[in-house]
Amino acid sequence: MDEKVVAVGFCCADVYEKLGVFYPTGNGIDWGVHLSRMGVDVSAVSVVGTDEYGRRMREALSAEGIDVSHLRQEPGDTCVMLMDLRNGTDRVHLEEVEGVMADYALTPEEDAFVRTHDMLHTDLFGNVLDHLHGWHEAGMEVVMDFSTFSEDPDYHCEDIFPDVDHVFMSYDKDDQHIRDWIRHVQGFGPKTVCATLGELGSLCYDGERTYECGIVPAEVVNTVGAGDSYIAGFTYGLLNGWDIPACMRKGSEVSSQVIQKFEPY
Repeated sequence: MDEKVVAVGFCCADVYEKLGVFYPTGNGIDWGVHLSRMGVDVSAVSVVGTDEYGRRMREALSAEGIDVSHLRQEPGDTCVMLMDLRNGTDRVHLEEVEGVMADYALTPEEDAFVRTHDMLHTDLFGNVLDHLHGWHEAGMEVVMDFSTFSEDPDYHCEDIFPDVDHVFMSYDKDDQHIRDWIRHVQGFGPKTVCATLGELGSLCYDGERTYECGIVPAEVVNTVGAGDSYIAGFTYGLLNGWDIPACMRKGSEVSSQVIQKFEPY
């Protein structure tokens, strides 16, 4: 596999102060770690601070085989998500400290670096949406995670869908609404539109038919990172030229592995 992929935009440190641990994360970062572990050439383009978290994030991601040459360090604090556990297992977000992520904007050199890759992953929160049309027009394969916000009018997602090749979203049940919605979204131009449904599996529409995929049964320790890992597995299938059912199965397999452990990947 010769393709190069890049995670662009949001990144942060998930910090569990009571446990004394942290993890470099963000939707694209989690995606990139999974793909790097599967042998894909991965880069990260984002920003961290000059604090201890920034230094350790760069070290940890580099150790995962990810190119961090464009994971910029700027004076200030790394974006941090303060986390805690409820009932011993349920993760809760206590507070977000935006730090240097708040004013992040790509430089022309970073934009040029992104364009050296075959595929990119981004989301709504990385301050890079103004580049999306140019990347898509340049022929880059765009994977985008809309999480639970694909229908939120505040994010104007219908203006974004035409520049995305593979749309992913999260939903909490399998009903006619989500089946109609993924068909509607695909009408804007994406090649595939997938909805992950938690324990109900996933759906994917490609303009011709709706595919369904169940979960791989597993003992659930933690659901944080389940969606990112599904997208990584699906992407791995795309990079290998697999059909949609095979991509969905790979997504489910990778997601099943993640929910059985505390770490996000």
